[in-house]
Amino acid sequence: MPFQRARSDEQRAARRQAILDTATAMLTEMPVARLSLNELSRRVCLAKSNVLRYFESREAVLLELLDVASREWLDHLDGDLAAAVDADAPLSERADQLAAALATSLADRPVLCDLVSAQAAVLERNVSPRVAAEYKRAALANVGVLVRLLCARLPELTEPDAVRFGGAVLLTTGAVWTHTQPSAAMLAAYEAEPALAVLRIDFTDTVRELFEVLLTGLLVRASR
Repeated sequence: MPFQRARSDEQRAARRQAILDTATAMLTEMPVARLSLNELSRRVCLAKSNVLRYFESREAVLLELLDVASREWLDHLDGDLAAAVDADAPLSERADQLAAALATSLADRPVLCDLVSAQAAVLERNVSPRVAAEYKRAALANVGVLVRLLCARLPELTEPDAVRFGGAVLLTTGAVWTHTQPSAAMLAAYEAEPALAVLRIDFTDTVRELFEVLLTGLLVRASR
């Protein structure tokens, strides 16, 4: 089918959404590192130059998907925390319950974790200042939502400390995710030499423990 230029705002919005939807589907099949602009263009049935009419780079597509995935996570997180955190429990128990719920909710969203892990080193490296600023404004808004959710379940946490913890949640998620996705060569090494498998870490357990430690430290410091 010959390419037909989108002429109305509605057509342009629909084509832009089609690109995002196609990229989203691709991320259920492959990690961020393997998603190429060439393959995205092929799947959306557009020339690469036409995809670039809507997004200035592959990274710009992925940054927008990161924002979408973050907002979807936050939309569900309030319910996750409400179900997990007992408002009548002692502070230390509530903090641990919150840490566990956060870890589980992130583990349930591997695409979000993969995007977060690639954000600073990859996604922010091939975009214009305009796209970078748009993403950062959206990210700040998302952190604000996360802070409100944290403070609602753990009111003993001061707002500045909730901001610190919220930022640490994202940094920890990205760092730990990278180290819990071993390559085929590493998996083969673990299988061939089981003693090495002690170096393999579990994402959910690791981030939960780190969240617990950080929350405990912040709450102890605030109590002083």
